Amino acid sequence: MSGTKLRVLALVHRHLVPPETVPEDTDLLAAPWRTEYDVISTLRSLGHDVLPLGVHDDLGELRRANFEWKPQIAFNLLEGFDDITIFDQNVVSHLELLKLAYTGCNPRGLILSRDKSLSKKLLAYHRIPVPESEVFRVGRLGRRPKRLPYPLIVKPLTQESSVGISQASVVETDEKLEERVAFVHQSIGTAAIVEQYIEGRELYVAILGNQTLQSFPVWELFFTHMPTDAKRIATDRVKWSVKYQKKYGIESGPAKDLSESICERIQHTCKRAYRALELSGYARIDLRLDAEGRLWVLEANPNPQIARGEDFAASAERAGLGYEGLLQRILNLGLRWQPESFA
Repeated sequence: MSGTKLRVLALVHRHLVPPETVPEDTDLLAAPWRTEYDVISTLRSLGHDVLPLGVHDDLGELRRANFEWKPQIAFNLLEGFDDITIFDQNVVSHLELLKLAYTGCNPRGLILSRDKSLSKKLLAYHRIPVPESEVFRVGRLGRRPKRLPYPLIVKPLTQESSVGISQASVVETDEKLEERVAFVHQSIGTAAIVEQYIEGRELYVAILGNQTLQSFPVWELFFTHMPTDAKRIATDRVKWSVKYQKKYGIESGPAKDLSESICERIQHTCKRAYRALELSGYARIDLRLDAEGRLWVLEANPNPQIARGEDFAASAERAGLGYEGLLQRILNLGLRWQPESFA
């Protein structure tokens, strides 16, 4: 399939459609549409015919583009629909109703992994170690179960990209717990998941595949100059503030000082998690490795960030798969994926 020219409908958020011509003085690394530009320009360089489609809250535009342009596959770069994160699963379901092939994760995998509580229950059922947790629904603060000793970390139940996570997310008293749960309810507008805080190394594993999986080298988030009393967690500022990253020496790269056997155990655990959550296409599994050498799966992230040089692409390149080859593999996996109903 790699030599076949395809008509690719690139689904992007309406405000992230990259310009057709980029001015020479543009800082691509800082552009909000960087990922979209990297994907679209690279697919075109591979010889594919790419039509970007800005999507917000109208599926009619998607249906019209499918009917009039007759794409062979949609490259899905959406992280929600109508500003609601979990609605991306419905867009993918719509693509299946249109019988249009698409890249990335299937609807079931999105549903199972987006809900952090549901995914933990499934992983625990498969004996994959996860932190103990409890959900606090909007309007009900509830009480801390005895099985959840402090410290705890409070997160939005269904948000991604570290939305709503800061140093204040780690709590050690009932008062702070109640404050943080209320913050998530009021500021983020979702239920809160309260889970056991695992002190340890922040690790990531990128995985590519449907039935046959390829895991890339173990990646780590380093906190080189963080204050000793600060928690080493991937907060909103850690992920998105370049100024904050430079100040505290925060960077990611291949995990250091891990034996080959530990790396194999980590990758095997991540593949088990990928399959347990019925993911497809590509995903990133987030883990913690504690001081006793125990692994804890924190969450799975389907359709993660795939800009050139970012963690997923960098780990693939470390394994010998360049950016062009990575995007082509993602396309090929999308073309081969078939929903069970008409497989």
